[in-house]
Amino acid sequence: MSPEERCLYVDRLTPEGGLYTDAQRPVHPEANSSWQVGPDPWRLPDRVLRHIEEAGHHFLAFYRAANLLYNQSWRGIQPGWVAGYLDSGKPESVVALGRMNRIKQHVPLVIRPDMIPTKEGMIATELDSLPGGIGFTASLGARYGSLDEPITGGPDGMIDGFERMLRSFADTAAPVVAVVVSEESASWRPEMVWVADRLNERGLETVVMGPDDIIFREDGLYAPSETGPRRIDLIYRFFELFDLKNIPKMELILYAAKKNAVKITPPLKNVMEEKMLMALFQHPALQNFWSQQLGSGTVAFLERTFPKTWVMDPTPLPPHATIHGLEVKGRPFQDWRELGSLGQKDRQMVIKPSGFSEMAWGGRGVAIGHDMSETDWQETIDHALQSFDANPHILQIFHNGATFPVEHYDFASSSMNRFRGRVRLQPYYFVVGDEPVLSGIQATVCPPDKKLLHGMVDAVVLPCGPMPPSS
Repeated sequence: MSPEERCLYVDRLTPEGGLYTDAQRPVHPEANSSWQVGPDPWRLPDRVLRHIEEAGHHFLAFYRAANLLYNQSWRGIQPGWVAGYLDSGKPESVVALGRMNRIKQHVPLVIRPDMIPTKEGMIATELDSLPGGIGFTASLGARYGSLDEPITGGPDGMIDGFERMLRSFADTAAPVVAVVVSEESASWRPEMVWVADRLNERGLETVVMGPDDIIFREDGLYAPSETGPRRIDLIYRFFELFDLKNIPKMELILYAAKKNAVKITPPLKNVMEEKMLMALFQHPALQNFWSQQLGSGTVAFLERTFPKTWVMDPTPLPPHATIHGLEVKGRPFQDWRELGSLGQKDRQMVIKPSGFSEMAWGGRGVAIGHDMSETDWQETIDHALQSFDANPHILQIFHNGATFPVEHYDFASSSMNRFRGRVRLQPYYFVVGDEPVLSGIQATVCPPDKKLLHGMVDAVVLPCGPMPPSS
């Protein structure tokens, strides 16, 4: 097939009604897809694939160490301010959930970083433990795999990994899995229905449902089915912890979890969803803890991979102190508001909510310093500081992605188009036992003028695969 024919073939295989990306409209009346379609997978050299595969082990170790740090902090073994930061703005009920002894050791079983290839190396700007895109990435892998293209993880790798993770965590011979999708997360429901269909084909009984569809009985939670209610062994939660008060039957779900009548993943731990964990990793007072828990290899990897990150705590510093590690052209800072007077070229910084907010996911709430006016930048800083008690924010150094050529089909001209774009790589690791299994990678290639890399209509979205040997 020609490149044009391959693109049209992939577009025709877009499931009816689409699968969620960040855009819900087609790129053209004749297109099924709400993204730009390329002819080939995004091909990565072996060294890059090895790096990404290795990264999963480091990220899982980081989550485990962060979980221990929090537990030791609120118990008084590590500095109390750590738990103070992580619990800031959370209701007591959410804090208590995360401290349940029954889930003390639980960490996320799905890990999806946002990784940006830069001239300095691969930077992970975020770690997401409740990501969308599982079904979308799985569908892309299957489509391009049907073109006899090698896909990272295999053409069915995403479904394989997700299934293995669910079975491993359920720890029962024939589990019943409920993917519980809240109204707030309803945009992701179509792709999870698609995933559930694939899992049911494989013999893993899976139902996608809203929380209000759950049937409560004293011995556990049940899902409605054509043959009568089926007891749920495992809930894969597709709802945010900040939204708990708006979720029907949440008290019954939590009651069952506390009684060990059902397992839930991702764990009900807001701590694991806080972006400020990167700042805590870089805090000089915690260096000994991280070194002891992670070892020199993982520490060095994360130091290269995480952007410099700070918690924007408005507490005044004493006159002789400065914000550790924050300098612009050799200039130190004593107050966050001093950043407001920087020139546009010196504002290579990002401010975003740490977590526990409807503004903390999907690129919402992200402010890029050099992409806004000085007045807006100053207002963003003020808002972040004023929000600290209810919704802490973080500051990160912005890393500009390297540009790469990409090809896609232009439906308007019925021909191929080519541009150089910036790439966001999103690997999906599913934890099976103690091993993070790299099961697929989604590449989003955005036009070079876009600072925030996400699944926009103008972006080419592809599954990743290995570079051919001759390349």
